[in-house]
Amino acid sequence: MQVQLSSGTVTYRERGVGPTLALLHAFPFSSEMWEPQLAGLEDVARVVAIDMRGFGGTPVAGPYTLEDLARDVAEVMDALGHERFVLGGLSMGGYVALAFERLFGHRLQGLVLADTKAAADTPAAREHRYHVAAEVEAEGVASLTATMPNTLLAPVASSDVRERVRAWIERANPRAVALAQRAMAERPDSTERLPRLTLPTLVVVGEADALTPPEEAERMAALLPDTRLVRIPHAGHLSNVENPAAFNAAVRAFLGAIAR
Repeated sequence: MQVQLSSGTVTYRERGVGPTLALLHAFPFSSEMWEPQLAGLEDVARVVAIDMRGFGGTPVAGPYTLEDLARDVAEVMDALGHERFVLGGLSMGGYVALAFERLFGHRLQGLVLADTKAAADTPAAREHRYHVAAEVEAEGVASLTATMPNTLLAPVASSDVRERVRAWIERANPRAVALAQRAMAERPDSTERLPRLTLPTLVVVGEADALTPPEEAERMAALLPDTRLVRIPHAGHLSNVENPAAFNAAVRAFLGAIAR
């Protein structure tokens, strides 16, 4: 499905009934990564998974900031008639969710931050993102395909999950990858805002997440006034894909608590 925004066409997936849960994907994937949640939560929520610029069926448009992506999300939800909703994001999606909260926090009923962090990149991490952006623009996504699955996934991840993730990376548009890396490199630090973020927040992290490890999630959760922290066993950075049953159970319980 698609909607026309001021920035161009945006595609999305939607399924289910009940209160609205919008989901924002990780880098360099698409709304396809949320299929386990679209199927597993459709009985308790109207799940809307959005393709950010250049990913899935949404055309490349940029350069942009993460705040621009947050504005896209606001426009999509306006077009679909969702004034208030729960917003969830994993990794890059979490960065955009935090940007959305800064701009449109009054629209949120709750926030799900999965395998992500509030801190900005270190200078070294920022430099690495720019290096990856240039490399992918020059040579395509082959280098990502070769290395990312092992970095993203827990050692116990099945061969099926590994192949699925590798295929998703292979389909990524190199220009979209480069634009996303540069946008993430320039994101602001959100750490100081967390103590003022009073809406209910679920922090989720894979037990074996090597990129945004459980210690990072614990630091975020400790700063948030109204939060619950769930560690997902047998999962790395893509906890919703690696252990969808545990991930869905955590989100289901969170949505139920908000509704009470």
